[in-house]
Amino acid sequence: MRRVSRIALAGTATVALAASLSACGGTSSDAASKENGGKSKGIAIAYDVGGRGDQSFNDAAYEGMKKAEDEFGYKGEDQEPTDGETDADKTARLVSLAKSGYNPVVGIGFAYAPAVKAAAAKYPKTTFGVVDDAQVQAKNVADLVFSEQEASYLAGVAAAKATKTNTVGFVGGVDVPLIHKFEAGYVQGAKATNPKIKVVTQYLSETAEEGGFSSPDKGKTAAEAQIEKGADVVYHAAGLSGQGVIEAAAAKKVWAIGVDSDQYSQKPLAKFKDSILTSATKNVASAVYNLAKSVQDGKPETGVITGDLKSGEVGLADSNPEFSGNDAMQKALKAAETGITSGKIKVKSKP
Repeated sequence: MRRVSRIALAGTATVALAASLSACGGTSSDAASKENGGKSKGIAIAYDVGGRGDQSFNDAAYEGMKKAEDEFGYKGEDQEPTDGETDADKTARLVSLAKSGYNPVVGIGFAYAPAVKAAAAKYPKTTFGVVDDAQVQAKNVADLVFSEQEASYLAGVAAAKATKTNTVGFVGGVDVPLIHKFEAGYVQGAKATNPKIKVVTQYLSETAEEGGFSSPDKGKTAAEAQIEKGADVVYHAAGLSGQGVIEAAAAKKVWAIGVDSDQYSQKPLAKFKDSILTSATKNVASAVYNLAKSVQDGKPETGVITGDLKSGEVGLADSNPEFSGNDAMQKALKAAETGITSGKIKVKSKP
């Protein structure tokens, strides 16, 4: 059973009714319900930058949707982002999905927060979810967030145990607070394991629109530069751009650490897998599936729902035998995990 940390929301969120009413005086939510016989079509998800096929964040959300489809016997809907889209474009996408009768409707990524807020106000009887943002406070919204810094701390421990040069790298996709959590935990874990270690960091862009999460070429160039500086382990939190990081690591015969999904097991990355030491995972698939299940069960999840190391929703993948069979590394990781879950180790969320 999924364990989550729930954070009580302060105050009462005011949910705005839709401006347009149906002929019988109900909300647009009522109209959507009637159009679909009062039944939900199933879950709908709207992808973040990079879209489906990133072998990371978005693909994990897709797996959660597919599990819901298989278990509940319906056909969900997933939609791709477009280049240069605005908050209004995102809102229109979510509103269209809700109007069509999908429930829940989930925005994959913090960039969807304004759109989820607007769409949730227009369709108060539809449950909405937003991944990686805890700012939307409404009675019909689930904020699905994770303690990425905890998994990243473990990634830092693994990197410190794997390095032979005492230099490791971090490539962040976009310079935003969410990705700062990955950097902060990684650096802390590495330095706690080896105080002499040097961590080289680089962010690919200031905004997602500049391609930080969707440009493998940028990731490859950044990783190559870090490897030239002596890094023999490079951890990325860069979405689709991380494929370039992994490619560079494989070419230079150093270690890469993946993110979000178990990238060692991703078929499109199979030719690089021997260079993927581990991946810092967060179970976006579980979060998406559980939201769909809660709606199916008639008890929709709402509020802030946090997946952490203690709940098992963040951690390190152990698919690579070189990782799982390294006794010294596993011993250090076990000690770090115990320290974090017991509260003895306080992991930073800011660099």
